[in-house]
Amino acid sequence: MTLCLLLLSLVALVAAVPVPRALTRAVWPEREPVVALWVWQCLVATVLLCCLTALVLSAAAVFHTVRVQVFAPAPRAVTEAYDLSATPPWATALTLLLACGAAWTTAMLARELVEARRRRCLTRAHLRERAPDLPAGLPAARGPLLVLEDEYPDASWLPGHPPQLVVTTGALHRLTARQLDAVLTHERDHARAHHDWLLHLSTALATGFPRIPLFAHFCDQTHRLVELAADDTASRRCGHLTTALALIELNQHRGVLSCASSHRLLGERVDRLLEPPPRLGRRDRALTTTVAALVPLLPLLITFAPGLTALG
Repeated sequence: MTLCLLLLSLVALVAAVPVPRALTRAVWPEREPVVALWVWQCLVATVLLCCLTALVLSAAAVFHTVRVQVFAPAPRAVTEAYDLSATPPWATALTLLLACGAAWTTAMLARELVEARRRRCLTRAHLRERAPDLPAGLPAARGPLLVLEDEYPDASWLPGHPPQLVVTTGALHRLTARQLDAVLTHERDHARAHHDWLLHLSTALATGFPRIPLFAHFCDQTHRLVELAADDTASRRCGHLTTALALIELNQHRGVLSCASSHRLLGERVDRLLEPPPRLGRRDRALTTTVAALVPLLPLLITFAPGLTALG
């Protein structure tokens, strides 16, 4: 069991520190944002699985009740293969640390979901106040599209039940039909891919563990990559130039080309649309996706290896 815990700790450490830093310096994620998002999710899943399996093993070694519940259906040879009686002196501290980490992660996720729900409710209430009054007898606007009277061009997707696409009259006036189609395609891609859930997850982990490089980079890169992925979907449908012009029209009054950190991404997106980088080959995409999907299996393989060896 001691060897399993050490290997799980090593895998978690490598996936949480050097790999994310190398991935943020890589160039290919900008060429394939969807694949890059998948790689980041697999890295996070690997670390979380390492912590979870290490928690179960250490708790089984320290607490007899947990050991009975975990290894109750297993043959005696499997239980002996883990050598739970030889508990290292640091197993108790590790168990308490991992248990606190699991509780804190759950609390951060719950807090993020509650805050997201509260923000959605406030946004919907604000939109209901801004929505134009309809003639008597007509139902309130609850469809997928909500048009607001506003001179500033804007468009956004509001998740929830039901989800709504909010567009201002300023956007309808300033954008051509093709540009408006690009904006709507961009926002619909966010909804189709459930990017809001990915953003909530990354924000919760970064808030709860801000000093862990993986979670901090995961949050930053997720906010960036979901926009690049939606841009790619819009550009494939409406063209790169049309999508870039629509992005400029929507954000011109905000200073899209300024040097502020929140606006720098907009400038990078425009440059990327005007000079689109070449995509990875189909073979490279498939290979990267497959390897990333196999990485989270490492902690499971390490955990079950003694038992499988005993059965063999």
